[in-house]
This record gives sequence, structure tokens and C-alpha cells, in this order.
Amino acid sequence: MKLKGKRVAVLVAPAYEDLEFWVPLMRMQEEGAEVTVVGLKAGETYVSKSGGLTATAEVGADDVGPQDFDAVLIPGGWAPDKLRRHPGVLSLVRGMYEQGKVVGSICHAGWVLASAGIVRGMRVTGSMGIRDDLVNAGATWVDEPAFREGNVVWGRVVADIPAYCRELVATLSSP
Repeated sequence: MKLKGKRVAVLVAPAYEDLEFWVPLMRMQEEGAEVTVVGLKAGETYVSKSGGLTATAEVGADDVGPQDFDAVLIPGGWAPDKLRRHPGVLSLVRGMYEQGKVVGSICHAGWVLASAGIVRGMRVTGSMGIRDDLVNAGATWVDEPAFREGNVVWGRVVADIPAYCRELVATLSSP
């Protein structure tokens, strides 16, 4: 249990990508992390992009801060388009980044990091659908399955979830 004692927030909003939310969440739990589902508002239930799964926010983004977690993970799908419009989400993600805590971004999640103003000068990856957005925000696009850039762990797409999760665990378990 490499992550025992670590506290991880997993963000959720409408139309989240099923696997990019559930697999990293369960992987963190498998390694002993305490996982909290953070949504736009506590108690709200969100339907996944496929319409097949739901996830309920345990707390709202306005009710937590960087002091509450060691990492924040952002799934893809269309959820990042909703998440990036919420000041509490941007404050949490920016605060986590500024405090050197782990920020995980996969697929379309890079939209949230761009809106939080933290990608300029950074190597990034994600869905090709947001490549131009990240480049226009000052980032350098890298076409790799998963990697760490400072305290940000980047993953490309669903097929790269295993590499993304390995990088998350390695980053969170390093001193």
C-alpha cells in the first residue's frame, strides 16, 4: 500500500469520462489512499459521458482547499468544460499546483489547468481535441501516453490509463 496516509481528491462534473474517473480513483484506493470525490456542489450526482454510470460528490469544490489533499485528479470527458467554469475548482487546482502538490490531468482535463493559468511553459499532453487550446495557453505539446512535468502528471487518453496510473502512484509515493 504505497499511498497509505495520502489524501486524494478526484474531481467530477456532468459527462465525466467513465474510465478516466473510476480507474484512477480505484487505483488510488487500491494503494491505500483516502479518496474524496469533489464536485461542483456537495451531494450532487453526475451522469457519465456514456450515460451508464453515476458518481456523487462527497463535498463541493468551494468547501475544500489545497490543505485538505496531497493530490487532485481531473478526469476527461466533457466534465472539464464544466469544471473550468467554477471558481472553486480553479482555486483548488491552482492552489494545489502552487503548493507543489500533485495535479493529475488526463484527456480533456488540460482545459482546467489552462483556465487555472498554470500551463504556460509546461510540457503537456491530453486529447488531441484540446491540443490547440493548451498550445495557445503557452504550453508545449508532447505526444506521449503519460509523464510527469514538475508536480503535474499528464495522461493522454483512455488507452493510456495504465501508464497514467503508474505515473500517479510513482509520483505520490516518492519522497
